[in-house]
Amino acid sequence: QVQLVESGGGLVQPGGSLRLSCTVSGSIFSIRAMGWYRQAPGNQRELVASITIDGTTNYADSVKGRFTISRDNFKTVNLQMNLLKPEDTAAYYCNAVMKRWEVAPYAEYWGQGTQVTVSS
Repeated sequence: QVQLVESGGGLVQPGGSLRLSCTVSGSIFSIRAMGWYRQAPGNQRELVASITIDGTTNYADSVKGRFTISRDNFKTVNLQMNLLKPEDTAAYYCNAVMKRWEVAPYAEYWGQGTQVTVSS
């Protein structure tokens, strides 16, 4: 069974930093892209940042210059979040587009979510 295992959420003061990590557990053939989404109460889930297999990154305008997405290895993606603001408060979800076998189609997988709260 394939799972996305997230870690690193928590409570931080405005201006502080947090680092989220997500690791794919289980056997997979290929990962096309990984990323982080977030959802605040009453809002739709939105893309925060993504990174493709060739290293191309994409960021939401609201986090550019403050957040950095990176990959440690084939199965792990990190999100370094600096200069956090109260409006960054949300549940953060790891996302991966990958295939489990060579002949399988690419499919989207989600983590269970980790809470980030920015408050004084």
